[in-house]
Amino acid sequence: MKRFSLAGRLMLMAIVGLTACQSPSSRTGGTDGAKPEPPSAIRATLEAMNGESLLEEIRVLASDEYEGRAPGTRGEELTVARLIDRFRSFGLQPGNPDGSYIQKVPLIGYTPTTKASFEAGGRRIELGPDDYLARSSRYEPRIDLRGSDVVFVGYGVVAPEYGWDDFKGVDLRGKTIVMLVNDPQIPDQRDPSKLDESIFRGKAMTYYGRWTYKYEIASEKGAAAAIIIHETATAGYPLKALASWRQENFGLEGSEKGRVAVEGWISFDKATEIFAAAGQDLAALKKAALSRDFRPTPIAAKASLSVDSKVRRIESSNVVAKLEGSDPVLKNEYVVFTAHWDHMGRDTRLSGDQIFNGAIDNASGTACLLEWARAFAKLSPTPKRSIIFLAVTAEEKGLLGAKHYAEHPLYPLDKTVANINKDGINQWGRTSDITVIGLGNSTLDDILAEAAGTQGRTLKPDAEPEKGFFYRSDHFEFAKQGVPALNTDAGVDYIGKPAGYAQQTRDDYTEKDYHGVSDEIKPNWDLSGAVEDLRLLFTVGYQVAQAEKWPEWKPGTEFKAKRETMLRKQP
Repeated sequence: MKRFSLAGRLMLMAIVGLTACQSPSSRTGGTDGAKPEPPSAIRATLEAMNGESLLEEIRVLASDEYEGRAPGTRGEELTVARLIDRFRSFGLQPGNPDGSYIQKVPLIGYTPTTKASFEAGGRRIELGPDDYLARSSRYEPRIDLRGSDVVFVGYGVVAPEYGWDDFKGVDLRGKTIVMLVNDPQIPDQRDPSKLDESIFRGKAMTYYGRWTYKYEIASEKGAAAAIIIHETATAGYPLKALASWRQENFGLEGSEKGRVAVEGWISFDKATEIFAAAGQDLAALKKAALSRDFRPTPIAAKASLSVDSKVRRIESSNVVAKLEGSDPVLKNEYVVFTAHWDHMGRDTRLSGDQIFNGAIDNASGTACLLEWARAFAKLSPTPKRSIIFLAVTAEEKGLLGAKHYAEHPLYPLDKTVANINKDGINQWGRTSDITVIGLGNSTLDDILAEAAGTQGRTLKPDAEPEKGFFYRSDHFEFAKQGVPALNTDAGVDYIGKPAGYAQQTRDDYTEKDYHGVSDEIKPNWDLSGAVEDLRLLFTVGYQVAQAEKWPEWKPGTEFKAKRETMLRKQP
């Protein structure tokens, strides 16, 4: 992935999930208490959307035949062919101006075999498969790092706007740096039971907390290796959810240049053991890292890390279709719907089930994309603006397909009025609300609130902003470029279900199925809520495609300046 400069990182610092006080979370769209109605032009289309059709699309994409839909495999070939066939059957035009349904995405692939050990306190500490993950994003068959000095760098953050620098000018070239996951969560000096939301936005993760940032800053500092200490509570997923690191990984071609040689994760328990052997208390260092005064701390340990990689170059595919708008002028403006078609493929080293079917993540979102495409294609007349349906590759490898499109758009971003993204569905039934990741960021929320009112539903902010979901799906690549983007998640108030049901089902999925071979269609799925969400986001897309005014980022959102600069450059 492309590394961000310091200036670029400052632009990426998003105020997400924290502006509920500005959000329309309690709004239902009516001014006189009456429940509003969806536009008459789409009521029949909305009613035609159903769970059976959605489930059938998921069933095909998540089948064993598709082998987990990994880029550069037979699973990709089948998936791309299926998507093209479906778009064509709906009567949609090829989305690439070259007359095809494909945008090629050049990737480098690397499949790692790794070994890791540390020497500390006169003994050698070997790391087992449950202790760590490692890889190299360089296009090199072997990386062999022996006896590298180890330095603890706190959270590994340089954030001038917060007066924060975990590196303090220390020369880290050739060293192995170890850092904490997430960004610093600073206690409020007036009330230590709360967090200071003026620094790193309190509980909500900023881009500084994402693992992608941490490897980027390590590369800038010239480190030989960068190891993140994993904690499930703060990362938002167990270490085993990163098992795909042992499979083939990808980067955009050219992005490997200048990368830190070894990227890795280590469990908190194993890191604690290594630090203790070196005479250091990791818990005490973690506490010290919450201060601006923290300085990089040398650890009396040596790291030995080897990565043998099978490397190759491939061309993967974004699949794109177009519904041309009906207005002779506005048809040259675009609403882009996105979902990633890829998942984690097949791991032949596993016994028993080897296929990561990715039914929820993200056969379900891709199925929604197809259902939207089918529904929009039936409208007569079509919406005023053109609709682009974009199924992107390699999201699981770092949002690579969306990143490639956003940096090499097929349609000008200054004519792209909005992005609506779907990554996973609600498989547990109807809710009286819907969650917006980054609620309050843009006026898309206001359009969503109005549409939700037709279903008697309200908007809620992300209940777990510390897990950084805003940075973990394809809409983020559009937002980085300034395009207003909407990404929703399942609601939390399940109709007819007890309090805590939403969190319990979410935690169960994260622990048992997320990025596991068990992410398959389950017999207890209830897609009634997914269908409501499907209809809701269709309505938002239709309204955006019809409206006189474009969606905008709201004041205080970091992407607003980039959008305004972009639009000022229009001829």
